[in-house]
Amino acid sequence: MKLLKRSLCLILIVVLLFPTMAGCRTATPKSQVTTYKIGFMAAITGGASFLGVPERDAAVMIQEQLKANGSVVVGPDGVEHPLEILIMDTESSPDTTISVAKKLIDDEKVVAIIGTTTSGTSMALVPVMQEAQIPMISMASSSAIVEPVSERKWIFKTAQNNDHTAPWQVRYAKAKGLTRVANFHVNDAYGEDGAKAIRKAAAEQGVEIVLEETFGAADKDMTAQLTKLNASDAQALLVTAIPPAAAILTKQFREMNIDMPIIHNHGIGMRPFIDVAGVEAAEGVLFPMGKLVAMDALAEGDPQRAVIQQFVQDYEASSGNAPSTFAGHAWDAIMLTIEALSRIPSDVPANEVPVRLRDELENTQNFVGISGVFNITADDHVGMSADDVVLCRIINGEWEYYPPENW
Repeated sequence: MKLLKRSLCLILIVVLLFPTMAGCRTATPKSQVTTYKIGFMAAITGGASFLGVPERDAAVMIQEQLKANGSVVVGPDGVEHPLEILIMDTESSPDTTISVAKKLIDDEKVVAIIGTTTSGTSMALVPVMQEAQIPMISMASSSAIVEPVSERKWIFKTAQNNDHTAPWQVRYAKAKGLTRVANFHVNDAYGEDGAKAIRKAAAEQGVEIVLEETFGAADKDMTAQLTKLNASDAQALLVTAIPPAAAILTKQFREMNIDMPIIHNHGIGMRPFIDVAGVEAAEGVLFPMGKLVAMDALAEGDPQRAVIQQFVQDYEASSGNAPSTFAGHAWDAIMLTIEALSRIPSDVPANEVPVRLRDELENTQNFVGISGVFNITADDHVGMSADDVVLCRIINGEWEYYPPENW
């Protein structure tokens, strides 16, 4: 667990996972100690499994690390609380998501639920968690998951908002003198939220949206929408979607020889996009995402640099694969929860732990994660900004950091 030793910003988690180093173990009888159970729900199977499997793998990695250090959370008073992470499959289905969540709440008495993988299933889960008054940390993107905060008291998330990434899409277009753009998006919660964020960013930066089109997540043919694009006076195509639809759109965009930049949102920050679109079609595609892709280019003083580098090393050793940004969302969600639990005194009754956990999550400051540096408040249940995002492009089948000075 080199990461937790090296990152000064995670001192409390060092105490959590290495309690003997802090000399704070106590002899409190186990019968008097609350066991903390965290429900972890990801799309391990089904249509969103290419996102959910990396999330699951991040959770398994943390399970392994916790087990090696006693599987306990050490509170501020030195009391050890047994910790369990219960990994469940949503099957990419809203119905299954709700059923699994209710089992975790009613039968397992979890103190929090981390999930889910997609915006649609996360939105389906919001009313369940609000009614149960159990904290939920989503790994999906749509800002509607946590907004308005006044109606989402128990809901948090670790993926950047489209409001954080859309400005980068528009900023690049404007920097290249492309002031007339098309706004394409998948017709689901994520896509609609991204399109709204692009409209807002375009208005703020003086860029005109001359065409808007939608397509389905399962669509295999977007040539009708692309034909309209080709006939318009748009100078760049801005897209909000995830694979496979995002990849199919890109492949057909190239096949039609449309001569303009295509700038996706962060939903394509995964290998399946390149695999489905093909290396040739993916070449030159631009998109914003968290700093994971730029870890080696980050300044030595960037607080995320060492955290991300160690996360990548640990994840590869555990899973045998390179992590995606979605694995990072899972790591952030679990570690934010654990860190918040480590601030709850042992005299808090078990039935009040979820309430205290919610409050501690909302008071999280300067937590250095994979997706960004989290400063969560009562008015912001994400706690990140556009400063936690960089622009990337795909070159020779690989992602690369594309800093503004190279535009």
